[in-house]
Amino acid sequence: MRSTEVEDRRHSTGAQDPMRRIRRTFFGSLVLIGLLVGLMIGRLTAPGPVQLELVEVQPQGLSLQFDREPEVYDEHLEGAFALLFQAEGEPQSGQLQIDGMPVAWRVQQTGKGLLLHLVAARRLQGQWHGERHDGGWRIAVQVAADKQP
Repeated sequence: MRSTEVEDRRHSTGAQDPMRRIRRTFFGSLVLIGLLVGLMIGRLTAPGPVQLELVEVQPQGLSLQFDREPEVYDEHLEGAFALLFQAEGEPQSGQLQIDGMPVAWRVQQTGKGLLLHLVAARRLQGQWHGERHDGGWRIAVQVAADKQP
């Protein structure tokens, strides 16, 4: 005698359930769409690169104003003092007087960021410190003639 129940292929060995495959495809699509939307939102809300806003000559060096804190790397190169900022800005140059000695400075854009060079006829020693200032970030660079021959 035959049963009145609908056969749902429980005893079939050759066919797979098509709903299982559709569910996997649907949930995989949802995950992919969620990932793409998250990446777009992250890209829209990510801040742009740090910008150099202003360079001022001070009595013992320079003052640089940024819109927010940049990463800074310093180096003494054969008597010159150099700072590399992870930032963008306009190239600038000028000259200042340190203890009666002229010191040339130049800010230029490189592939790794903004590079500040301070060069004089004598060897220079430099130091810098940064602080929060008026909603931005100010870095004070102080240089002096090296006392060693």
